[in-house]
Amino acid sequence: MSLPDEALSVLESFRNLAGWEQRARLLMQWGERLPPLSDAERTEANRVHGCESQVWLTGRLHDGQWQFAASSDARLIRGLVALLLVRVNGLSADELQQVDLPDWFNQLGLSRQLSPSRSNGLNAVLQRMRELTRS
Repeated sequence: MSLPDEALSVLESFRNLAGWEQRARLLMQWGERLPPLSDAERTEANRVHGCESQVWLTGRLHDGQWQFAASSDARLIRGLVALLLVRVNGLSADELQQVDLPDWFNQLGLSRQLSPSRSNGLNAVLQRMRELTRS
């Protein structure tokens, strides 16, 4: 499955970085770029369960393509979620089912920094996205 253009560009940015410090800095910058969710969107109904940090997620279908928005109270998680959104925004529900989360973060050179709890949290976010596409 081919990557959305923005995901390809992110991938190139991360591949050109030398070490973890540079990747961490870029990860934080991506988190800061996430548009904040409104108070009306930061509700219990939009909270992703299975994350140690607070994560809220909304999604809408536009011309057969899904667009998600998310926020988190944790900086690192916000960055990881931002990179997940880059990977999945604009996909159809079928394409979303095929997203390989470990592979995406491995390609970005971030998989070693994903603790089991962060990995589980990101999987919970992806699962919630898939649930939204079915509702």
